[in-house]
Amino acid sequence: MMRLFSIRRLLLAFSLNILSVASLAASADLSKDLPKELRIGFQKSSVNLTLLKHRQALEQQLKGVKVSWFEFTAGPQMLEALSVGSIDFATTGEPPPIFAQAAGSNLVYVGAEPAKPGVSAILVKQDSPIRTLADLKGKKIAIQKGSSAHYHVLRAVQQAGLQWSDITPVYLAPADARAAFERGSVDVWAIWDPYWAAIEQSAAPRILVTGKGLVNNLSHYLSARSFADKYPKVIQVLFEELTRSDTFVQKNRDEAVAIIAASTSLDKPTIASFLERRPRSPVVYLTQNIIDEQQRVADNFYQQKLIPKAVNVRDAVWLPPGTKL
Repeated sequence: MMRLFSIRRLLLAFSLNILSVASLAASADLSKDLPKELRIGFQKSSVNLTLLKHRQALEQQLKGVKVSWFEFTAGPQMLEALSVGSIDFATTGEPPPIFAQAAGSNLVYVGAEPAKPGVSAILVKQDSPIRTLADLKGKKIAIQKGSSAHYHVLRAVQQAGLQWSDITPVYLAPADARAAFERGSVDVWAIWDPYWAAIEQSAAPRILVTGKGLVNNLSHYLSARSFADKYPKVIQVLFEELTRSDTFVQKNRDEAVAIIAASTSLDKPTIASFLERRPRSPVVYLTQNIIDEQQRVADNFYQQKLIPKAVNVRDAVWLPPGTKL
């Protein structure tokens, strides 16, 4: 009996040693595959990234890596920075990477969050005569070019049976678009949260339509192909921690509201309204369904001659080594 007990102890010790060696090997492998710096682009709508920045989980997981954060007003500006090598990792809505790919950028899709159709809206003033999507004909609509709002307006125009040429798009960044909308220089503003939630709190515009039934509003994570190929374990760590950030938002709503409000300089009621509309958003590698949906968006933009050439989304999809669709 004593001998049997000793053998079991030896086997247990051996098993623990194997686990320890495996853990050390994994750490050693990760340390060999780390960049000196990880530069991350985010925007006010980037809930998971904002929480990740606050939690400093990357700094703990990626020892020795300098993690730098850069805020952008919208996705198109962020992908311009990614295209020229100023950042390594970014998140946007569906259209920005399509416009970037059509312009010849070497970015790749590395992951995505689920659909969020309820976090964008097409707004008019309370006293506006615009009551239906058909009433958009002949109207000036403020849009961030190449953004999720751009596609939202395109789908709204199509839903109304109109042509793109039936409206007058006024391409403005969110802050300039809000100013133009409030002073009456444009008739309509297409925008996403938290900018939508912010003007809701102060000016109470009328919602002509949200994204529900028109657009999916998936969020995509992007990187340079060279970075993703060289540092796949960094992408994996990012996704694990981003999903933990989303879990934090779901389980600690009041604290998340306070953190995001401080980060964005928006008030707590604005952020609370934004998060109320936002569904659970874990991060996953791309699936064929996600790629097919993104291709539909790209084809629509091309058919309307809003991008200069057709793009094959699959050409810009990155998957971890050994992974297949």
